[in-house]
Amino acid sequence: MRSRAPAPLEMPLRRGPMRALKTRRKGDLIETPSGAAIHVESYGPPESTPVVLIHGASGSTYDMNFALAPALAQDHRVYVVDRPGYGHSSRMRDESLAAQARVLRDAIAIVEPRTPVVLGQSYGGAVALRWALDAPGTLAALVLVSSPSHDWETGHPLLHRTLAAPVLGWWAAELISLTVPEFIVEQRLAEVFAPDPVPDGYAEHFQPRKSIHPPRHRMNARQRIALRDEIRAMVPRYDTLTLPIESIHGTADVIVPDSVHALALAARLPSNRLTRLEGIGHMPHHAATEAVVAAVARATSRAAARCNRG
Repeated sequence: MRSRAPAPLEMPLRRGPMRALKTRRKGDLIETPSGAAIHVESYGPPESTPVVLIHGASGSTYDMNFALAPALAQDHRVYVVDRPGYGHSSRMRDESLAAQARVLRDAIAIVEPRTPVVLGQSYGGAVALRWALDAPGTLAALVLVSSPSHDWETGHPLLHRTLAAPVLGWWAAELISLTVPEFIVEQRLAEVFAPDPVPDGYAEHFQPRKSIHPPRHRMNARQRIALRDEIRAMVPRYDTLTLPIESIHGTADVIVPDSVHALALAARLPSNRLTRLEGIGHMPHHAATEAVVAAVARATSRAAARCNRG
């Protein structure tokens, strides 16, 4: 099931006038108890079930508000966040999954008193998993889209190791930012979507060159390198997860292969229902938006049924 990105919708933000989704810099900077400022955009009816969207590596709200946020906002109150140091959110000294999950949890608690459904894509799925492990009572259900969840055999790419180096990484990031031509940036974006096409208008909306802004590029490399050990430490705790989980994973995803991650997680957790999308790559929230929306609807329904039983 595939879908083209819908035209930008006009939706109310938490404060302020009606604006188009493609407007640069919208939403609010939420000051959290730790002192971090987290950028949160809000869409959809305030009384509807809350859903939080967490972007992946090198991403921002611009990825989630292109297709998925407008599709979900028809029936949900949608909160799209920038992870710390990405988009408009401030950086934090502690870049761990636990710290990111905590500060995002704190920011959402300030704007939304109800327990939300939390959706994370790719690296954002690992953040969402850590949120659920550390504070299971603060979310109603979990939706994992192309999410890593288990250890993998391959090592860290040379580029990430170089960028993460204390001195060499600074020079490498500056050089990349200054010299990499546009066609290389576009090629890398196409690789992230493959075998699916990059949706029309996405590159202009997302602005992929922001992903190689030097401080952000180095931070992403550090986080990608740390991710493997962080996930390895999380795996023994998965059996504590009893909340409703919906996993969406493309069978053609070569960045986070479902054979390593999604299938292993589904086999381990009875509450996890896996939907495999045949022939879809790493970005199903664009290539199969309806399938992701359906997963959120199932998670919402299962959370409501669980609450009624309790």
